[in-house]
Amino acid sequence: MRRSILSSLRAHLGRLIAACLAIILGVGFGTLAMTAHASASHGIDETIGARYRGVDALAYPEKGEITPSDIASVSKLPQAASAVTMTTAFMEVSFPGLVRPTSLQIDSLYDTTHIAGPGTSSGRLPTATNEIAIPAKLAAKHKLSVGQTLRISSYNNKSWDVTITGLLDDAKSVGTASAVATPAAVKVLEPDAFVRALAVAAKPGVDQQAMAAAVQSAVSRDLKVYTGDAWIQHEVEGYTNGIDVLGGVFGMFAVIALFVACLVIGNTFTIVIAQRTREMALLRCVGASRRQVFSSVLAEATVVGVIASAIGVVFGVALSALALALSREFDWGIPPVALHLDLLSVFVPLLLGTVATIMAAVVPARRATKVAPLAALRPEAAPAAASKAGVLRLILGILLLAGGGLLLAAGASGHQVLVGVAGGAVSFLGILAIGSLLVPALIRLIGALPARGGGVPARIAVANAIRNPKRTAATTSALLIGVTLISLTCVGIASVRKTFDVSMDGQYPVDLMVNAYNEKMPSGAEQQLRDIKGITQVVPVRQVTVKTNGQELPVTGIDQAAAGSVIHNPATAAQLKPGTALLDYQTLRMLNLEEGAPLTIVSGGHKLSVTARLATGLDPITVTSTDLAKLSPSAAVTGFWLASDPKADGSQVIDSVQQSIPSIKELGVTGGLAERTSYTKIFDVLLIVGVGLLGVSVLIALVGVGNTLSLSVLERTRENALLRAMGLTRRQLRGMLAVESLLMALVAAGLGIALGLIYGWTGTSALMGGQTVDGGVEYAVPGTLLVVIAAVAAVAGLLASVLPARRAAKVAPAGALATE
Repeated sequence: MRRSILSSLRAHLGRLIAACLAIILGVGFGTLAMTAHASASHGIDETIGARYRGVDALAYPEKGEITPSDIASVSKLPQAASAVTMTTAFMEVSFPGLVRPTSLQIDSLYDTTHIAGPGTSSGRLPTATNEIAIPAKLAAKHKLSVGQTLRISSYNNKSWDVTITGLLDDAKSVGTASAVATPAAVKVLEPDAFVRALAVAAKPGVDQQAMAAAVQSAVSRDLKVYTGDAWIQHEVEGYTNGIDVLGGVFGMFAVIALFVACLVIGNTFTIVIAQRTREMALLRCVGASRRQVFSSVLAEATVVGVIASAIGVVFGVALSALALALSREFDWGIPPVALHLDLLSVFVPLLLGTVATIMAAVVPARRATKVAPLAALRPEAAPAAASKAGVLRLILGILLLAGGGLLLAAGASGHQVLVGVAGGAVSFLGILAIGSLLVPALIRLIGALPARGGGVPARIAVANAIRNPKRTAATTSALLIGVTLISLTCVGIASVRKTFDVSMDGQYPVDLMVNAYNEKMPSGAEQQLRDIKGITQVVPVRQVTVKTNGQELPVTGIDQAAAGSVIHNPATAAQLKPGTALLDYQTLRMLNLEEGAPLTIVSGGHKLSVTARLATGLDPITVTSTDLAKLSPSAAVTGFWLASDPKADGSQVIDSVQQSIPSIKELGVTGGLAERTSYTKIFDVLLIVGVGLLGVSVLIALVGVGNTLSLSVLERTRENALLRAMGLTRRQLRGMLAVESLLMALVAAGLGIALGLIYGWTGTSALMGGQTVDGGVEYAVPGTLLVVIAAVAAVAGLLASVLPARRAAKVAPAGALATE
């Protein structure tokens, strides 16, 4: 049997190439996901571990604060070789070229004899109270170098000039690095600086558990004490939460890609083994047992699985190395990470790929052994239209579809994500189960148009596409999974984003609110703001401080006609009219008012009677400029409300606004743009990652479509030759196969997009229904993306038919008719 297996592999190698390609892509993607995750986690482990090298115990103020008595008590512990306080001062620094100072954290240096401390990439650490070392990335951003002087300010308006003595090496730092100064300097800058931790190095012979227990007994109960290893793990978990989540997402997509690959492999082996029925029957006739035939098929699958999986692992590792190299070459905003390989990221994909290939071959192998030798040697009979197993499968599929639909509805209405996920999985299994009935019906429906206008080749293509419903359904299922997941991702992200935008419009109705404290705006301020890239609307506001119900509050006036251009919430903008005052929740409660209650505002000798309305996200009291003029006819412009371009970089817009209007000493910039921008970036990244990664499953599925067509061409060699002999041209033959492939792709695309809409909407309802303030969920249809998905599927389907069609067209009719 060994020679039979080897000869069979050589003889049918071409037919197994597509299966190998599918498993290479699936395993390679899984390896890429696991290797990238392992490299990122290992890099952070090393970075944080180096930062806290030498720490055996650490006291952290989770509930209370570290007091001088805590520090003194720990310093006296006989087990401690060194105890250092990690102290941070929160200051403001005036960088060259900036109009106003920005915040800067300055850490206090400590004794590094036993515990690791910061190092410099150039220059030296500070030794005097008028010296400072700043992170190298911060220095590069503001074009600073060693020897320059900076102006440091405290929040109580004290200032100092300090000299930069060194640039801290933050190339591998995670998060934003702090500047450093001597303990004496930090004491001068901020006498009550925040002590963020108390780190202890133990004497030789004292383990971390004993050191931590000693520190816990010496400090107050409000402090939590970690061992050095436990603290490093705590910090790693804080930083890698996003990495672990992303790793989970990568892993999920890798499983999906591998599942799609299994469908392609299973379909491939089913067809290949069906074509080799006579060959296996001959083996049975010459003495091979069913067990030997079954084992030979599994042996072939094992060889294919091991070789293809090994290639996939190498392919995935190479892609990981390339991606990490690009991240080091280009500034992607992440610390440089070296490639790290562990046993899991190499052997798990290899094992899964091999097992998946073997499992995909089990069913067709069992089916092959059930055929009697003499029956297999007879001419092949036409497949039965229906069978008992097929009827049971259809009944099971309908039950799964109905049950999954009920779970989907329950998850969406009850905002239960797990219930919704279960409903989606069960209903999709139902779709796959009834695929042999559903897919041919859809092909007949879609194929009606080309069958009428495309002539005989088009009608033959439609007939060929539905000739073997099980095979067509299996081939279409692989592409269906990819299209459904991509559509689900696009619809879900678009719906969540729309829901989030509506919620943000309610909580933060204005992008940016710019105001001057105790100053009026200069005459050119409005034009300066309009000139900022990304700002689309600028509306001036006036403000006056008034007394109402015994409380002094600022009242903001804005032009009613222009308010709607900067207030994103239409309901809030509609409420702003003469005779109405919009109050935030805190002001409404402070004045003991109810919604719709009358309110009298007094300013000097002027009074204004209005109706109080609740409005979230605006100033304490907002009225129209007409009403404000009744309180203070000469009120000056004290600020502006701004609207920004949704496509603009929000952080850059905020930085530009904060550094605008240089004549204003203190400029306040608030609003929802920062939150909106951060979440928009998350959505964009999720969309890019999701579509990119799921595209791999579509690629694998298209390999399956091409593979099925190729094997179908081999099956129909004599049939195609007969058509050629009867007058069908090579061009018509290629067109016939193209139509067949296009029909399968369009059915998968149409059904996948429909399912993606349903799953995306119900998933959004389950996920976001309990997260919004009013429980409302917004549904979106990303029409452009869905059209692109359908177009890509159609084009890819046509491309998948190119090689099989060329192969079919090259066969001479006379030679093909003689093929047995």
